[in-house]
Amino acid sequence: MSDAGGGRFRQIRPFLWGATGRCARCGKGRLFSGFLKLHDRCASCDYNLATVDSGDGPAVFVILIAGFIVVFAALLTEVMFNPPVWVDLVIWLPAGVALCLGLLRPMKGLMIAAQMRNCGERPPL
Repeated sequence: MSDAGGGRFRQIRPFLWGATGRCARCGKGRLFSGFLKLHDRCASCDYNLATVDSGDGPAVFVILIAGFIVVFAALLTEVMFNPPVWVDLVIWLPAGVALCLGLLRPMKGLMIAAQMRNCGERPPL
């Protein structure tokens, strides 16, 4: 499928690139230099990544998503199997931490891609 006429692919690709940790402007350069630290500039298109700031947005969405999944699974397990409290702690605390850490980087990339798409070259207010 080509993107000759713009349309849907032109709108979706920057968000996919951001979620996978690539520059939302070109899709080639790496967005992160560390786990959550951004590069100063894109190596491919020289976009100034110092102007983008995702703030607390990714953490809020990750907490809501991971919290819903872990609490729902813990309640379902409690109702169906009624395990001791220590079993719940051993299963669901590490699962919650792993889920939060696993979602944080893609969500930050997604929020940065949304900001780059909506604000362009100018920094947000």
